Amino acid sequence: MPIISVVIPVYNGEKTIKETIDSVLNQSFSYLELIIINDGSTDKTLEIVSGIKDERVKVYSYRNTGLAASRNRGISLAKGEYISFIDADDLWTPDKLESQLQALQENPEAAVAYSWTNCIDETGKFLGKGSYLSFSGDVSAKLLLTNFIDNGSNVLIRIDALKKVGNFDESRKSCEDWDMWLRLASDYSFVAVSKPQVLYRMSATSMSVNFLRMEAESMEVIERACDRNPIDFAPLKQLSKGNIYKYLLFRSLKSTSKQRNDLISIKFLSQALRYDPSLLKTKVIWKAFLKIITTFLLPIEMSKTMVTRFKTLYNVDALLIYMRKGVPWENK
Repeated sequence: MPIISVVIPVYNGEKTIKETIDSVLNQSFSYLELIIINDGSTDKTLEIVSGIKDERVKVYSYRNTGLAASRNRGISLAKGEYISFIDADDLWTPDKLESQLQALQENPEAAVAYSWTNCIDETGKFLGKGSYLSFSGDVSAKLLLTNFIDNGSNVLIRIDALKKVGNFDESRKSCEDWDMWLRLASDYSFVAVSKPQVLYRMSATSMSVNFLRMEAESMEVIERACDRNPIDFAPLKQLSKGNIYKYLLFRSLKSTSKQRNDLISIKFLSQALRYDPSLLKTKVIWKAFLKIITTFLLPIEMSKTMVTRFKTLYNVDALLIYMRKGVPWENK
């Protein structure tokens, strides 16, 4: 019997799926099963995964129903004591599962282990660090303020705990992982592995670049979490929403998509200021405003040239520094 079940949902992932699978099969901890849920792929995905000769790999094909449903199918098929998920374009370092399993074994009160994330582009080039935050124990309030887990390819979970809180919400087209982590955090402790072990691929075609959908889904996740825990979370609702808009503003300004995002960025800028007016006193918010004006007034290629040439002037990385990460009562 496997100790860890790993689930990979994949839809038309022919470009990256083999590399993702290799990063799982090459883990230093090898007592695992790899459940691949082929979510109605129409490219060569099924041909690629079916050609992998490893007894730990199990492939199941279904009609296309989406990421959350595919993860839930993987949960229903899992035989391990622990479960982890990885998207079909992300990667793990070879020690990821071993480190997280050790963390859970050393902290029997915890049900979820997570690591730090590094971001890569479509070619595997390093783009930047994720949150690099290490919170352990009761993390529910901090997790509401910011999704420091960073992505759905991160956690290792005791499967009994996952089954008790229920499946991923299949009605969601975004943020279903954050919603799940919040539900787990309401009942169970987390433990951090303080080193980067997840390589999260960011591309112009990834689900996470649909900014307006992410905005709507994020607001719903926050509202539902606050409804479940109104006493503790009520003081955090505004801070959490402000953090979302700072993050969305950052992502929209950093996007390499060929789509123009200036009008969307203006909306996120105004909302970020609504929830945190103190941003007006920061240099980075004026850099953000300048970048929006530049992309709005100039043709796309010309604006890209300007931003590249004057990197310091248009650098909005500091936006993430102003995201509230600590809960107010811990600072008293």
